[in-house]
Amino acid sequence: LRATIPCRLPAPWRCSRPFSSSTGPTVKKSVPYQKTLQEEGSGSREPSQPLPSSAQVVVVGGGSMGCHTTYHLAKQGVSSVVLLERDRLTSGTTWHTAGLLWQLRPSDVEVELLAHTRDVVSRELPAETGLHTGWVQNGGLFIASSKQRLDEYKRLMSLGKVYGVESYVLTPSQTKDLYPLMNISDLYGTLYVPKDGTMDPAGTCSSLARAATARGATIIENCPVTGIQVRADDFGVKRVYAVETAHGTIQTPCVVNCAGVWAPALGRLAGVRVPLVGMRHAYVVTERIEGIQNMPNVRDHDASVYLRLQGDALSMGGYEPNPIFCEEVSEKFAFGLFDLNWDVFMQHIEGAVNRVPVLEKTGIKSTVCGPESFTADHKPLMGEAPEVRGFFLGCGFNSAGMMLGGGCGKELAHWIIHGRPEKDMYGYDIRFHHSLTANNRWIRERSHESYAKNYSVVFPHDEPLAGRNVRKDPLHQELLQQGCVFQERHGWERPGWFSPKGAAPVLDYDYYGAYGQQRHRDYTYNQLLEDEYTFDFPPHHDIIRKECLTCRNALAAFDMSYFGKFYLVGPEATKAANWLFTADVNKAPGSTVYTCMLNQRGGVESDLTVSRISPGQPASPLAPAFQGDGYYLAVGGAVAQHNWSYITAVLQDMKLQCKLLDCTEELGMISIQGPLSRVVLQEVLDTDLSNEAFPFSTHKLTKAAGCMVRAVRLTFVGELGWELHVPKADCVKVYQAVMQAGARHGIANAGYRAIESLSIEKGYRHWHADLRSDDTPLEAGLAFTCKLKTGIPFLGRDTVEAQKAKGIFRRLVCFTTEEKVPMFGLEAIWRDGSVVGHVRQADFGFAINKTVAYGYIRDPAGGPVSLDFVKSGSYKLERMGVTYPAQAHTKTPFDPDNKRVKGFY
Repeated sequence: LRATIPCRLPAPWRCSRPFSSSTGPTVKKSVPYQKTLQEEGSGSREPSQPLPSSAQVVVVGGGSMGCHTTYHLAKQGVSSVVLLERDRLTSGTTWHTAGLLWQLRPSDVEVELLAHTRDVVSRELPAETGLHTGWVQNGGLFIASSKQRLDEYKRLMSLGKVYGVESYVLTPSQTKDLYPLMNISDLYGTLYVPKDGTMDPAGTCSSLARAATARGATIIENCPVTGIQVRADDFGVKRVYAVETAHGTIQTPCVVNCAGVWAPALGRLAGVRVPLVGMRHAYVVTERIEGIQNMPNVRDHDASVYLRLQGDALSMGGYEPNPIFCEEVSEKFAFGLFDLNWDVFMQHIEGAVNRVPVLEKTGIKSTVCGPESFTADHKPLMGEAPEVRGFFLGCGFNSAGMMLGGGCGKELAHWIIHGRPEKDMYGYDIRFHHSLTANNRWIRERSHESYAKNYSVVFPHDEPLAGRNVRKDPLHQELLQQGCVFQERHGWERPGWFSPKGAAPVLDYDYYGAYGQQRHRDYTYNQLLEDEYTFDFPPHHDIIRKECLTCRNALAAFDMSYFGKFYLVGPEATKAANWLFTADVNKAPGSTVYTCMLNQRGGVESDLTVSRISPGQPASPLAPAFQGDGYYLAVGGAVAQHNWSYITAVLQDMKLQCKLLDCTEELGMISIQGPLSRVVLQEVLDTDLSNEAFPFSTHKLTKAAGCMVRAVRLTFVGELGWELHVPKADCVKVYQAVMQAGARHGIANAGYRAIESLSIEKGYRHWHADLRSDDTPLEAGLAFTCKLKTGIPFLGRDTVEAQKAKGIFRRLVCFTTEEKVPMFGLEAIWRDGSVVGHVRQADFGFAINKTVAYGYIRDPAGGPVSLDFVKSGSYKLERMGVTYPAQAHTKTPFDPDNKRVKGFY
């Protein structure tokens, strides 16, 4: 028997032995690197140097992220930063990582983060230290075995042009020329990125340590952390005070948790939840393969495997649907590996042999199976913990800690020093509501699904099947019965669209049949999702169209109950509101104002509505009791936790006498929008809805169907309409009364797919799409939200005023295309033959019957982007390598005079 594969495996592997070896069935466990930092240890268990009594920042964990963060903190001027490692650098997860770096991902921010990592390991560190990081630029090759997969790669290629990432879509025959050992019989094509590569964990971290210490950082090995001292300040705010070790205590106001799979245990020492799980992640290293030298690394997403060049051999691994969870990894686990479970790993073999047939006759030299940390959405966990000020996370990297470490280390360092990162890191920010971080079932299910689908095509309208039905609003059951197809956003079930075929409930997670679970059969909801696995117009396009046009021509009801709903109240609430919000919200009770909230760099951290309120007598969810002033804040539900954390931090730093109250769960929110909304709601509400009695941007407490509600005249779709904020016990009654009154006027339910189309058609912003923390109000066309004509200071005002005086060098522009082609964001924007930006968000506008896209553009010459510059160019939008003529608009193409919003039709 010449197989390394244990004979207990079922057919076909019992017979075919795809990976053979003359060494017998036992394969050694070892990493494929010439050196690790384990060999460089002195053997002593004492700290590598004495502990200082204090430090500005203490980083815990000496892996990729810990070393990168320490390096960038020192580089950005922190004079006293200490890195504590319980064993040797890299000893946890980093030492056995595959070390791959792919430059293209379906996210503009991640492309920028990866570019910085590549620059650090290939240029900065060698120049600073004279050491070799192990960077090898052998290129990367993405394999497409289906049209959808090749479409996804073409999207990446178009985005790459914006950032100067060289890439090519190759035919099967061109792929064969590049990689002669590859089987191309089932290929649609490939994406080749010549400047992708690999890095060596020991070489990279050694270089980072050398560079960091040269800048004054202190790196102490063999020094495990045993405790985190947390103390409450005079206002009761918990803050980091010190780090305890077995060898002494370091007083510090800031701790950075870069402990990888051990991060939850470190978090518990400070009373901070770290929502990640450990899983065993593996690859195998082959014996020598003739002709493999200098070949690019390969990702065969459809087979869920990767092939990494390892000198004259390959490392091969992937993402299986039944990973082994690590319930707990010993704190003494250092430079350790698990035995490879062939029953789990074997499923990757077929795909690898199919792609590179010579593997069938190649032996396995060693196996590598170690613990890795994974999160609920396959994104890292970064930023300051909401529970304890000064406790930062830099963990949960989902096997991408090496490739993301440089970019994320730089951003986290900036975050620690300046309070916010430079880039839009919302996707990585500690973004989960406390009800989710405390829900182990949700974390486990979502982390499993994210792992199992890591190599799946990222389609625009996909939804998770795991961790569903955690947060449901009062109308959930009512809408489910009417065919609502729900979307999941941070635990909330929100309406996506309405199927005419009836109910499509989300069922309990079946782990895709893994772990002995029975897969759901005839799963309607899952089938509806799979029907939309396309980069063309989805099959439900006409249903969304009907919802949109019903809103435009008659009226529609939108359940927006998942919105965050906060009260800012207290003696100094107005002082806080003046500082927090760009608009002047210090108006009489009954007013509602659309405003932004900025960071110190002038970036938009949120856009929301703020309503001035009077105290409730008696107190109720609609009107709390308070002394002083009060404001009611309504913010998108997907970003509610971000808003809560940001506002809370600002209030704590200002030490003001006011409170932020969360009433999100106590109130529902029903939005009635359309030309006939006034006619219908006048039958339901006990108040005059005329323009004179109830103008736009005002609110009132009134009764609807005998129930007290707060009616707010606002719109997010560009129509006459009102939002009804309703106590949860009354939501169904009020909703049914509205639908009954609207029945003869053609009222219809509509979901967020319709909202997204209607709002982009009208030119309204979507935070975290075309409005982010790295965009300013002036760049985003939201100068009208800034109270610059008043003398009232607000957070970020100095930056906005300086930008206004200097001119803006990037500007958000609306584009439409005559050709009806689907776009979803990330498309390249061409102006007069040069790439000037990319699309942030796009959708189809059904009223104007055109594709609408928004993106920021720059002047390639480096000058300001004026309106004249926008108007004078000739534009094309590149989708999947094909360009389409586009028209640039300086005003929204739909109702530019806002007549419909004012009720004039």
